[in-house]
Amino acid sequence: MPDFNKVWNRILSNEGETFRTKTGKEFTYIVVKDCLIPSRTDQKITKADIKKAYKLIPFNGPGVINNTVRGPSYIWAILHDNRTIGK
Repeated sequence: MPDFNKVWNRILSNEGETFRTKTGKEFTYIVVKDCLIPSRTDQKITKADIKKAYKLIPFNGPGVINNTVRGPSYIWAILHDNRTIGK
């Protein structure tokens, strides 16, 4: 697995790109400071929450991190996308 800083830089570079949740819902996101804001919600997802989830990869779906982070569906989609993890 790549270092989290590399992953965070990939997340920054993919701002505005289309991602899909596990259920297939499309979304994009913007980054404001160290927060990600998905297009389907006003919920702010912190870099710290993404890092927490990153340490648990691979996991089968957002339900695994539901009680650990905000925006688990979005985090799962971003962290399991080849553009982010570099597979």
